[in-house]
Amino acid sequence: MARKAYITNVSKFLPNDPINNDELEDYLGEIGGLRSKSKALILKYNGIQSRYYVLKKGGEITHTNAELTAEAIRRLCNEKFSIKDIQLLACGTASPDQLMPSHASMVHGELGIPPIDAMSAEGSCNSSMWALNYAWMSILTGKYTNAVCTGSELLSTSLLAKNYEEESRYLQALGKNPYIAFEKEFLRWMLSDGASAILIENQPSDKISMKIDWIEIKSFANEVETCMYYGGIKGKNGKVIPWRKLKPNEWIQNSVFSLKQDSKLLEKNITRLGGLFLKDVIKKYSLDTIKLTYFLPHISSEFFRSRIHESLLDNQINIPEDIWFTNLDRVGNVGSASGFLMLEELFYSGNLKKGDTLLLMIPESARFSYTFVHLTTV
Repeated sequence: MARKAYITNVSKFLPNDPINNDELEDYLGEIGGLRSKSKALILKYNGIQSRYYVLKKGGEITHTNAELTAEAIRRLCNEKFSIKDIQLLACGTASPDQLMPSHASMVHGELGIPPIDAMSAEGSCNSSMWALNYAWMSILTGKYTNAVCTGSELLSTSLLAKNYEEESRYLQALGKNPYIAFEKEFLRWMLSDGASAILIENQPSDKISMKIDWIEIKSFANEVETCMYYGGIKGKNGKVIPWRKLKPNEWIQNSVFSLKQDSKLLEKNITRLGGLFLKDVIKKYSLDTIKLTYFLPHISSEFFRSRIHESLLDNQINIPEDIWFTNLDRVGNVGSASGFLMLEELFYSGNLKKGDTLLLMIPESARFSYTFVHLTTV
């Protein structure tokens, strides 16, 4: 008999109180004492109304990424499942607390549970999907009967004004505009913090569960240069120069340890490549998108909603807009946590019924990779 894997529970942990758009610089600060010129425009297009930071006003940090993730995992537990029951811990994040030890190891340490198999997936939005894929396959092979998979981000600390002050002063000393480049400013008003976790088991629960029918992942790094990056700068040839090749003073002058994104490259490729990949996936599984109950696209900004729709139509894909489910406006763009955060909200909405089908879409702009996950409620 073929083995199967089911999502039997989903949880989240969003730190502190929600923050509205008018408060953002109270938490992140003003670079060089200057109010952002582009914040209003970016917020207008991204559609985010509230978000969460591991920050108090003034920039004091309240949690680590490992603590966020561990708390999300604890919230999976109930009378039928304890954290001590976890057999495999698979953690994805774009923002680990340190280069090493691995994020999963640090989360394991926070949980304080007996020795287990723990793996970390690095990257950006798709890191949680790579962890999910590993967990799913581990259950299908029969190696484990359960796995906990997480997506988490602690991004606000890299967006603090203090991280850009030296670059701003350096530009001013050169007689240049002290405002940082748009490729860095763009992400300051896009990203936020939080963690989400899912429990995967080889049997459905006695309540509603979601069977993982298939997972498809593809990278297009061979076709397009780097779009979003952290810990380096882009050379004139489009290649990323890693921090290891730069001098310490260059780290500061170029705000190397801040997130950067080429917005023009993003707009040109993110929906185009995703549409092409989905077309192939639909053909592979003979998927009738008209019959989907819910479509959960990870949208980094509402700006891309219409562009995703256009890309679908360009590829003769019909996914009615009335079945789209997102929560970007309420929780913000939480990178690798975003996909599970959508699942969590829908899971506890009371709207799911047995036989519903869900298609989860996670695009990642870092080097353009995509994940599609098909689920059926049972």
